[in-house]
Amino acid sequence: MTDIRTRELRRPVDVAEYLFRRLHEVGIRSVHGVPGDYNLVALDYMSQCGLRWVGNCNELNAGYAADGYARVNGIAALVTTFGVGELSAINAIAGSYSEFVPVIHIVGQPHTRSQKDGMLLHHTLGNGDYNAFASMSSGISTTMARLNEPHEIATLIDNAIRECWIRSRPVYITLPTDMVSRKIEGERLETSIDLSQPPNDPEKEDYVVEVVLKYLHAAQRPVILVDACAIRHRVLEEVHDLVESSGLPTFVAPMGKGAVNETHRCYGGVYAGTGSNPGVREQVESSDLILSIGAIKSDFNTAGFSYRTGQLNTIDFHSTYVRVRYSEYPDINMKGVLRKVIQRMGPLQRNAVQRISNTLPGQEQGSSEQTVTHAWLWPTVGQWLQENDIVITETGTANFGIWDTRFPSGVTAISQVLWGSIGYSVGACQGAALAAKEQGNRRTVLFVGDGSLQLTLQEVSTMIRNNLNPIIFVICNEGYTIERYIHGWDQSYNDIQAWDIKGIPIAFGAKDRYKGYRVTARDELTKLFADKTFCSAPYLQLVELHMPREDAPAGLKVTARETATRNK
Repeated sequence: MTDIRTRELRRPVDVAEYLFRRLHEVGIRSVHGVPGDYNLVALDYMSQCGLRWVGNCNELNAGYAADGYARVNGIAALVTTFGVGELSAINAIAGSYSEFVPVIHIVGQPHTRSQKDGMLLHHTLGNGDYNAFASMSSGISTTMARLNEPHEIATLIDNAIRECWIRSRPVYITLPTDMVSRKIEGERLETSIDLSQPPNDPEKEDYVVEVVLKYLHAAQRPVILVDACAIRHRVLEEVHDLVESSGLPTFVAPMGKGAVNETHRCYGGVYAGTGSNPGVREQVESSDLILSIGAIKSDFNTAGFSYRTGQLNTIDFHSTYVRVRYSEYPDINMKGVLRKVIQRMGPLQRNAVQRISNTLPGQEQGSSEQTVTHAWLWPTVGQWLQENDIVITETGTANFGIWDTRFPSGVTAISQVLWGSIGYSVGACQGAALAAKEQGNRRTVLFVGDGSLQLTLQEVSTMIRNNLNPIIFVICNEGYTIERYIHGWDQSYNDIQAWDIKGIPIAFGAKDRYKGYRVTARDELTKLFADKTFCSAPYLQLVELHMPREDAPAGLKVTARETATRNK
């Protein structure tokens, strides 16, 4: 059988087959996108390469879904058509670039001869320029692979996929219609793409490790602060070993939620400047050394740039450099440095950390109030979540509310704090739920606002079509709450049309594989959380969760206030 397989690979293969086999090799099993006449023939090759076509309602949603799939699966692929398709997806791809998410964007293009002749084809600008759209994507793609010349196609494909994985950012691959079935040598498929991280220079790495250890051993109150790039650049194993070996108080930034086992004895909560729990803020800001791993210090990730930590007391670990106080060491990856720090660390000064729980705030305990508020909701959600859940939160109240939830172990958190494209979470939920299904049906839970839902609701249809079973909580509070807190509290531009939300999946053809709920009181939600069928997520479930229009998490209020001030 091996000899047959080897002979098969050594035969010339079509370009589309080569490309899709490489996608399968790196772990992709489902491909998102929308069909168009410049990619249709290529799509015929997917099933024979072990790939499944998802088929989204539009390209923007497909891009969001690919992003969510990549955050769970490790890497994703998106197929669109030239011009109209790729430009519809470009916002989603920009978000993936901004937040270091590896998505392979494949664009079906017109025949290479048509491009050279500048023919006036549909989906063009009418000026014969076939490079305009690729130029638009060049700034949000870490590599551009134009598959125009058969002799270089295999090299370009392999390099693009490797760069997507190593740099954890989108790449752009064009596939002209006349190249889809062109033959290239298949023998190269016998050798897997090298996805290993280039090693650091050993001498330089050892020097940086010694500098880090010098300050770490001198510190009296060191802490660890973990952020999103620790997840994106795949150093969570090193992070977990560092926390366990050092015993240091460990915190996460909002974008780093889920990077650390929140049931661990060292976990102290979410640090977001003035948006933090007071105990968390005190311990982080009084520390004399912060080991900052994968930081992204954006406005929403720092509650309006309200961090009160100094670079003089910080060691920053990143994918391309390490900064120790004010000295920067370029071209060195944090993975190798962290591993050697763990191996050579020895005893350290350790301080106790305040354990985080999902206990209700004092004013909520024993209350007979039935209105669902954010102060009550998020600790209650924390009590309901299960190990290995995937929890997705939309930009707005949910993104900030989840700060107050302590996760069980193994939870994956998905949010778009930096790019913050409204409606992202619904598409991302579809992609994440599909990846979860491929991994063994981990439970997928989405919290989205009623305003955000209206932008990308169509992807609920894709969930139904693909037999996905997420639990979707729609926070119904009459519009764009985060926008109201920034500006225009009573302005009509922050209002939305009220929908019969729980009835919409029926219109999408959900039939008997769906159940909807309307929750207006705490007792109703508590009863739902105790329902074993609901918790087992046997089919798509949607919960209208009605909350006061004026209520919002404390972190959102702080960040919105800072944003409003900066906007002036």
